[in-house]
Amino acid sequence: MTGGSSSTMLANQCLEDDMRNAVTRILLPMALLPVLAAPTLWAVDVYPTKPVRFLVGFPPGGANDLVARVAAARMGPRLGQQVVVDNRSGAGGNIAHDLAAKATPDGYTMVLASVASLAMSPGLYAKLPYDPINDFAPVAQLVDVSSLISSHPSSASRTLKDFVARAKQQPDKLTVGNPGTGSIAHLAFELFKATAAIKVVNVPYKGGGPAVIDAMSGQVEFLAGVISTGAPHVKTGKLRGLGVTSLKRSPILPDVPAVAEGGYPGFEASGWLGIAFPTKTPAPIIERMHREAVAVMAMSDVREQLQNAGLEPAVKDTEAFRAYIKAELGKWTRLIREAGIKAD
Repeated sequence: MTGGSSSTMLANQCLEDDMRNAVTRILLPMALLPVLAAPTLWAVDVYPTKPVRFLVGFPPGGANDLVARVAAARMGPRLGQQVVVDNRSGAGGNIAHDLAAKATPDGYTMVLASVASLAMSPGLYAKLPYDPINDFAPVAQLVDVSSLISSHPSSASRTLKDFVARAKQQPDKLTVGNPGTGSIAHLAFELFKATAAIKVVNVPYKGGGPAVIDAMSGQVEFLAGVISTGAPHVKTGKLRGLGVTSLKRSPILPDVPAVAEGGYPGFEASGWLGIAFPTKTPAPIIERMHREAVAVMAMSDVREQLQNAGLEPAVKDTEAFRAYIKAELGKWTRLIREAGIKAD
């Protein structure tokens, strides 16, 4: 009996040890969860603790760069850290967006999200290294970028209506310069072409500057360019403004009607720029940056500086911006495919 009793006691002891170990295996990880989560929560709570990189897909000096630098200069002091503009130009802005999509989603890399890279490139390129919807977390739209249809001062087309009438009388005869195939200005004009049912000769250039020079010299009779490029020359009389592609007239060219006023109600073909993080960036960081973007874009000096450059402040919140990107992606993809446009 003594041997049997000892065996029973030993078995019971082993069973108690096994149960105790099992409970420990369950409870210990649970006890560690707050400790493991604490660094992440702490990091979000004190964000940012170092400079934030702001990727821009175009070279210094243009409208994209201006928006990024104006926003970065005002955001930095509010965040308590520098917002450093990093120009990574190439492939119509796609290089910068690819870098952003693959960056660590910790709030320290964001990109100047553009209509070119998120809504137009998917239709222009057979394959992109990023997904325009699933690889980004939209923060806020910042501005709308209107395009301008203009003519040489000697042109017989003094109004948009004149231009359309001549284009229909002389299909594939009138020359229209643009900053490059697949550019915002080119595609905005393509949408107008389809809406007005006209045929013209598109003359793509490598940038807005060369296109403007040839339009002013009369090498091309018409120009489809972004308003910030053409407006100064319309004001000096070197170009004649026929219509802007925003829904309403632009404050910098109040005498030039919107295309929508010229017999095409509701017409709108604006470019846009905003801010996006890589997907999976923590929601509190997105919310913080959204608040800062809204505050900066409400500053009177910021609005004045951007409007003087032909850029209209147009802030959208995170979800509205996300929905807008999806709608724009569908709109421009359809146009590009129907028109058979391919990137150079």
